[in-house]
Amino acid sequence: MLTGARVLAEIGDDRTRFADARSLKAYAGSAPITRASGKKRFVGRRFIKNDRLINAGFLWAFSSLKASPGAYAHYRGRRDRGDWHAQAQRHLFNRMLGQLFHCLQTGQLFDEQRAFTPFPEVEVAAAA
Repeated sequence: MLTGARVLAEIGDDRTRFADARSLKAYAGSAPITRASGKKRFVGRRFIKNDRLINAGFLWAFSSLKASPGAYAHYRGRRDRGDWHAQAQRHLFNRMLGQLFHCLQTGQLFDEQRAFTPFPEVEVAAAA
């Protein structure tokens, strides 16, 4: 209960504060930062962020693993693809922030069936 209050308090009540979900995710520090130049490409985490929001977000994502089958399936899918625990949890928080932004902007209630669609199965061709 306090985690949700912390998330909403850190976001604020001004609906025009963030132009889109991407800016909210960057403010929270959950969106990855990509630096590319020439032949090199680096995708890492943000160091300048709202620390209280990212801490509440990690608690929110972690507690949703038991409460939401869709969130757990999303987390498990990220882990199966090779993400570490913190990476998968940050990705889950990133997705949940996008869903929260959508719900706040449109006034719709959260629908888990629409929010967490199953991962498409990736077929690996057998080497001949």
